[in-house]
Amino acid sequence: MADFHQNGQVATLHNLRTTNTEELEAQLKSFSEKKKIWLILPSLFSELEGEALPQIIDQISQAAYIDHVVIGLDQATEKQYRFAKEFFSKLTQDHSILWNDGPRLKAVDEQLSAATLAPRELGKGRNVWYCFGYTIARGQSDVVALHDCDILTYSRDMLARLLYPVCHPNFSYQFSKGFYPRVAGGTLNGRVNRLLVTPLLNALCDLFGELEYLSYLKSFRYALSGEFAMHTSLLKDIRVPSDWGLEIGVLSEAFRNLNSRKICQVELADNYDHKHQPLSESDANAGLSRMSRDISKALFRKLAIHGVVFHKSTFRTLRATYYRTALDLIEAYDAVATMNGLTLDRHKEERAVELFASNIVEAGTQFLETPMETPLIPNWTRIEAADSGILSKISDAVAGDMEEFS
Repeated sequence: MADFHQNGQVATLHNLRTTNTEELEAQLKSFSEKKKIWLILPSLFSELEGEALPQIIDQISQAAYIDHVVIGLDQATEKQYRFAKEFFSKLTQDHSILWNDGPRLKAVDEQLSAATLAPRELGKGRNVWYCFGYTIARGQSDVVALHDCDILTYSRDMLARLLYPVCHPNFSYQFSKGFYPRVAGGTLNGRVNRLLVTPLLNALCDLFGELEYLSYLKSFRYALSGEFAMHTSLLKDIRVPSDWGLEIGVLSEAFRNLNSRKICQVELADNYDHKHQPLSESDANAGLSRMSRDISKALFRKLAIHGVVFHKSTFRTLRATYYRTALDLIEAYDAVATMNGLTLDRHKEERAVELFASNIVEAGTQFLETPMETPLIPNWTRIEAADSGILSKISDAVAGDMEEFS
């Protein structure tokens, strides 16, 4: 039986396998005559040398409805920036590369830092934020999509399905979020979503009740997916974390800025695989350990905005509730794996849960000890108010790099 079940505050748009990529792309091409569609790709230079990104570029080049591609390039020297220009020249669409480590954009970042307006941490959130700023500065797009550059199972069908809901003229959706199963190597993946986010949201509901915000997050089948699309007009008002809380942060900003009927989640693929992060039990500042702490803090901050009061005892209780909930879910995941001929290492699953449980308490402690912390990057509305010429400087910096190193 085809799955078109609806559950939660946001619409779920399934893939019933009754249409194909070419049909969707033909419609998107028609939509693009009235709505300019841009794509943002936040990338590390190392991903240009990986297995996934060359295939992604080949697939994107076949998406004729994309008007412009914005590439945010991190951790690149001048030589590597030149290499990136040649690498992305394979795109059939117009494109721009933000050389975030180049002198021009670093000068912009230093100017914002002097005014305490720049992102404080390096990482994907900072990269995406500058790509947002550049897109706003150009003022030539109506819809923008974003996805990661390490997707090993990428196909252009994913991009078409992600964009379709926010481009269709008869749909009211302004924000779409991708979801998919995570199966690879004969086992279930997506540990942070399965073993942290899902049981943590359930545990928070046990403690604080079914708050609207928590019910909203629980509606998403894959809250940590890195694929989303939205009307470009939303970019100015989005405040995002610069750390691993980016995906939760973007979902939270969609909740704050939009009626839930304007938000949907869309099934992108039958399977999805990308670069896997290590658990990093011995290094709290790396891998899934760092990720779990950042995501937990992002949730606590957002709940505080909604009036939830936390105490030290709250996090002790939350840890215990989370731990029991997560162990129960492992039973369910094990049954799913067994029925589908997959393997699940129960020992590794429980080790991950133990680490995440400790990091929930650590994240809570950090949250309580830094009450004056401003964890979110200012939105571009505030940046423009502080410096009306900054967006032009970003656009000029990107153009200058593209021209000088041509």
